[in-house]
Amino acid sequence: MSPQGQTGGQTGQGIMNQPPSMVSTKDLLYLTDMLSWNLNAAKKAHFFAEHCTIPEIKTTIENACKMHERHYNRILAHLNNQQTYM
Repeated sequence: MSPQGQTGGQTGQGIMNQPPSMVSTKDLLYLTDMLSWNLNAAKKAHFFAEHCTIPEIKTTIENACKMHERHYNRILAHLNNQQTYM
């Protein structure tokens, strides 16, 4: 079977052109883990930034918190977008 004929719109390089029409249990568990990891990291970074007294380090930790919040929200937005198509 040629790479273009694979299900899910995958090419030979493992790049998916279109998302699958359904999420497997394994994928759902992985997405749940990714959300948990990012939320946990954002909460920890926020806690440490609040207690940091060195301005440069505090700024760096706050930036890490914002990055994890963005990742969490981006994953959530993708999941919410998928629900509208199902």
